[in-house]
Amino acid sequence: MTESTLATVTIGLVSASDRASSGVYADEGIPALKDWLQSAVKNPIHFVEALIPDEQSEIENALKTMADKQQCDVVFTTGGTGPAPRDVTPEATLNVVEKEMPGFGEQMRQISLFYVPTAILSRQTAGIRGKTLIVNLPGRPKAIAETLGGVRDEHGGIKVHGLFSAIPYCVDLIGGVFIETDEAVSKAFRPKKK
Repeated sequence: MTESTLATVTIGLVSASDRASSGVYADEGIPALKDWLQSAVKNPIHFVEALIPDEQSEIENALKTMADKQQCDVVFTTGGTGPAPRDVTPEATLNVVEKEMPGFGEQMRQISLFYVPTAILSRQTAGIRGKTLIVNLPGRPKAIAETLGGVRDEHGGIKVHGLFSAIPYCVDLIGGVFIETDEAVSKAFRPKKK
């Protein structure tokens, strides 16, 4: 498939942050996600964005809207996954998904533990609502790139696979758009056809 024949993938980006949503500082999560995804995905991308406070009902409404009305293939959240009282993104996610995908959270923590011991404080998760995969990511741009891209050795070889390696196949399985990736950034793994 050439890039001109690839279908447009619709990706929702939700940044949950009291301070960024009220203008105390600029949101870094959505721009970091857009940069990484535009480097990794060969398909044309239509982004749907929401910058909202750490309010569970607002996060739930944004996720439902992106999945049900805007028909996103994937929704990434950033922020609100720690142990602080206002961190409610995982609760909001689990309230709206029909199937939890715990392997995503397990892999995110495995990746992050290469960099910081506080990775065990993360409560990131993922799940499926209809034909939409929803994935909670960390809030910091560097952590977003590490989580999606994985851990590499000094020669660029993969030590621990990033989340995005499994996302295109997951989207295939739930009936979404065929996502093609730039293998130098993130190789999409799909089982070999028999």
